[in-house]
Amino acid sequence: KKKKKKTRRRRKKKKKRKSRHKMTDSKKAKEQMAADKQAFVAIFPSLVDEIVTDIETDYPDFDKGAVAWVKEMLDYTCMGGKMNRGLSVLTTFRHLAGDRAVTEDEVKKAQILGWCIEWLQAFFLVADDIMDGSHTRRGQPCWFRKENVGLISINDSFLIESCIYKFLKKHFRSDEYYIDLIELLHETTFQTELGQLLDLITAPPGQVVFPNFTIAKHTCIVKYKTAFYSFYLPVAMAMLMAGIKNDVAHNNAKDILLEMGIFFQVQDDYLDCYGDPETIGKVGTDIQDNKCGWLIVQALGMLDKESDQRKILEENYAKDNDDCVKKVKAVYKELDLEKLYKEYEEASYTKLMGMIDEKAGDLPKGIFIDFAAKIYKREK
Repeated sequence: KKKKKKTRRRRKKKKKRKSRHKMTDSKKAKEQMAADKQAFVAIFPSLVDEIVTDIETDYPDFDKGAVAWVKEMLDYTCMGGKMNRGLSVLTTFRHLAGDRAVTEDEVKKAQILGWCIEWLQAFFLVADDIMDGSHTRRGQPCWFRKENVGLISINDSFLIESCIYKFLKKHFRSDEYYIDLIELLHETTFQTELGQLLDLITAPPGQVVFPNFTIAKHTCIVKYKTAFYSFYLPVAMAMLMAGIKNDVAHNNAKDILLEMGIFFQVQDDYLDCYGDPETIGKVGTDIQDNKCGWLIVQALGMLDKESDQRKILEENYAKDNDDCVKKVKAVYKELDLEKLYKEYEEASYTKLMGMIDEKAGDLPKGIFIDFAAKIYKREK
């Protein structure tokens, strides 16, 4: 009996030590993330200044008012949001470096690559807001809604994208992975634009085409429009920085991260309808905007074409009217889509953990677990 008691005490002590270590590790990770974000934000003004200085130096006869426009536009469109995509380059590189201390030069390069992703997203969002006729972005009027901007913002979106390649040329031209970075960004941009095209033609403005709203179509839109640039791109950039060009490693990482990206967008679709507007920072409008989202796709798949609930959806979806939105949400409630989502979330998380075990290979599993931890059961 005494031996058993001692064994139990030892086990309890071990558990307490493990728990303390976990809490300490978690606290250190949060502190590192906070420090990384602060440093990341701090270099933004210098990148804008680089672009302005390059224009003034390379094109001394260029109009000063137009230079001032570029600066204002970059400040307005490229800063903001959670910046998770950009920060993930450095986080991933730290994992790949292992126990080795990351140098100041490596940190700076990872930060610049992170901002390349943030500027790539800004390029997409400026154009996307015009196409969708949106009103706000990150709590302020969309750039094209600003006085005297309008459709000039189309050209501004092109300028934002061009800046990315100026950064790469200035900071990475002498690195052996320079061409790999350029090709990766070109390919990712193309993939994202394909996704945007599919999104637009699946739900044309002013038309509700429910036969287009299938789970296969939704998955394809999400994969190309969101998952490649939001999840695979930051990790691929860090891998190139670390000298990892192995196709197998990249493809395995891509498989895991694209699956994660699809999971992330389904969460977004769910939060658009069920999330707290104060928490997520916006009022969801997927129903009014005729989005081919996960909720409407699931609802249509559960209903007979002649059912009353299907007719309610057909009559009320994509209408910018509060009563219509309420009727659509009432059908969602009758179908218990909240419960279906919770089941999907658990199943997807289990699937992701299995994929990480199976496909991570020589890559640190922490890369993928960090991503999963950020999005699992998120509320915004």
